[in-house]
Amino acid sequence: MENTSRIIGEYTSGKFGPLLFITAGVHGNEPSGVQAIMRVFKALNSCKAKINGRIVGVIGNTNALNKNVRYIDEDLNRTWTEDNISLKNVHTSEQIEMHEIIKILQQYPEADYTKRYFMDCHTTSSDSLPYVSVQLVNDNNKWAHNFPTYIVQGFSDIVYGAIDHYFSRIGITGFTFEAGQHTSKTSVENHEGMIWLALKEACELDLNILPNYPSCVEKFAETNAPDQKTFKIIYRHGLEAEDQFKMVPGFKNFQKIYKGDLLAFKNESEIKSEWDAHIFMPLYQSQGNDGFFVIEKVN
Repeated sequence: MENTSRIIGEYTSGKFGPLLFITAGVHGNEPSGVQAIMRVFKALNSCKAKINGRIVGVIGNTNALNKNVRYIDEDLNRTWTEDNISLKNVHTSEQIEMHEIIKILQQYPEADYTKRYFMDCHTTSSDSLPYVSVQLVNDNNKWAHNFPTYIVQGFSDIVYGAIDHYFSRIGITGFTFEAGQHTSKTSVENHEGMIWLALKEACELDLNILPNYPSCVEKFAETNAPDQKTFKIIYRHGLEAEDQFKMVPGFKNFQKIYKGDLLAFKNESEIKSEWDAHIFMPLYQSQGNDGFFVIEKVN
């Protein structure tokens, strides 16, 4: 694909300001972010809304998205390593996609904007309330706390090579936003609501001037995390390619777990909880190298 076909849309009303760079479909079985971005651009273009700066929406893994699979050769959300980027590695489909995204981002250099923000849109294999995953560098954490949702700190500090790790590394402020379960009807709505809120916070969009105030914003703020909670990752259960892994059915993101709880089976051995804490991102899909995480609340 040509680089330009990866761009879902871009919008500006010509006023100098920040860049809001949104990626979606980094995992090809997570299309809701792409659908939400399309809704936002349709509304912006329809009402000619005034914003400061520019918003750009970009597809992540085009090949995997077209095939409705998580990835082709490797997880695109693990390829953003310093070596892959500096050595210009193009050995896999995902490495090629990564470099195409970088080329697009380079069209919007830091010097052209008052500040650059990013949001990477995802969904989860298990049932989940929406949440922000934020790396504790730059002013990411402060920025994340502007939004009415759960916040999980430290994912990219444990799992190296994620796209948000790269964006943060080059000085862009932002986070990953997980909108809910892959096939949930509310995931598109949650993604759209979060994008509107990001436009309000970053680009000073007055949501009240839109002909139809987006109801997804009110629903998102009221139903998903009215009392904002912050968590940090304390454990990752990683998997190797040869491992046979199966989560015990029924776990949901942020569910309370206790010492001794049976969590999963790996290579026919039981994995039991060593913590009184919360389960996070339990693996309920065939592809992936993260079995589950354990998180605890941050005061």
